Amino acid sequence: MRTFPKEGHPGGILVVDDDASLADALRNFLTNEGYSVEIALSGEEALSVQAKVPGICLALVDLIMPLTDGLALMEKLRKGNPDLAVVIMTGFGTIETAVEAIKRGAEDYLTKPFDQEAIRKKIGRLMEVFELRGRVAELESNLNRCAPSFESLVHISPPMQQVVEQARTAADTDASILIIGETGTGKEVLARAIHGASRRAFASFAPLNCGALPRELVESELFGFRRGAFTGAYTDATGLFASASGGTVFLDEIGEMPKEVQVKLLRVLQEKELRPIGSTHTLPVDVRIISATNRSLSQLRSEYLRSDFYFRIATVAIEIPPLRRRPEDLLALIHHFGRTLSERYEREITLHRSALELLLHYSFPGNIRELVNLLESVAAVSRDDPQVITDRDLRPLLQNALPEGSDVSDVDPVLTLDQWERMAIERALRRSKGNRTQAASLLGISRDTLYRKLRELKEDS
Repeated sequence: MRTFPKEGHPGGILVVDDDASLADALRNFLTNEGYSVEIALSGEEALSVQAKVPGICLALVDLIMPLTDGLALMEKLRKGNPDLAVVIMTGFGTIETAVEAIKRGAEDYLTKPFDQEAIRKKIGRLMEVFELRGRVAELESNLNRCAPSFESLVHISPPMQQVVEQARTAADTDASILIIGETGTGKEVLARAIHGASRRAFASFAPLNCGALPRELVESELFGFRRGAFTGAYTDATGLFASASGGTVFLDEIGEMPKEVQVKLLRVLQEKELRPIGSTHTLPVDVRIISATNRSLSQLRSEYLRSDFYFRIATVAIEIPPLRRRPEDLLALIHHFGRTLSERYEREITLHRSALELLLHYSFPGNIRELVNLLESVAAVSRDDPQVITDRDLRPLLQNALPEGSDVSDVDPVLTLDQWERMAIERALRRSKGNRTQAASLLGISRDTLYRKLRELKEDS
């Protein structure tokens, strides 16, 4: 008879022992503790129970059984569920037995005859870990539900409209996507929007910056490892791909991935299975790959990526234009981030006309990331309410970002601020099909501000 967990015990326990009376005694004790318990009297029966009963997170496995010993069964059970915690039960409580069990992946061991208090503490600790993992997974799922959507991307320029349409089309497929763009253009934001619009939206989005890890750690970070696989591997690690199975893996700075790891990752993508470092078994994985690079495609293919690996990850290539090539978006982004900063600092923060004109002169080598940092740097050192950011506030910060000997005013915009604003408003109205509330949202301004600007533009025409 199957029992059910009390509130606070989210997973079930499987007891495997060929001694039926001992298995029944353990089930009765753990049931009284509030756990859901299944028993199996052989390794074959244990595998059958695991396949039929969902939610088993912990197995208590006898070390010595007919046909299949406990360590061999542990590996078979974990192949079916890599996150399964296993405690080995043994009547031969030697140090050697315990060490071998833990080296092979057991979480702990229990010696017979059992001490009920020891069982209570060890099982309680492991189930708390399982519950914590469940909460983390739930939080990650909630975060993914709140991930950026295409509608939340502030853009009105034709180049970015093309990017979003291409990304929206690709999101409906499982094709691997390579996003190309300069630093700070929002490659990860676009990747998250693609994930959020895909059939994998309610699974994990797992990002990894390939350039931020030492070469020797990239493989273990991607594929995981088993305890004892190398010096310092004191516990099993699931790895990015296994933990994100069913979701999306985002590999930023893909050009920094070592070529020897590219070979192994290519095999994972082709076979849809991986082998953690130090393991003799493969695990099935199902992930979508979105990669990103700030290098050109020609440079990426000729210098940094194997050709077979490149074609595997770049089924769809999407290039995000730099901010200097879409000044209409610059104006919308300025208004959007100004409103965001106003909410964060709980005071009104706006930009004076002189500041807007100055920013239109600037090339923004750091793109959107630089714009955000620039506005926040000015807002953070002021307590004025309302605060009006002028060109005098911005000029020292911009000048520090330019090469020595150059000046912000060396670059002239093709159009005036009024012309850019008129163009941005017209495009926003076209995109919203005349809906002024939606157009104001696209521009990052209030509806009242849009009406005021429309009146001003009408008076000037």
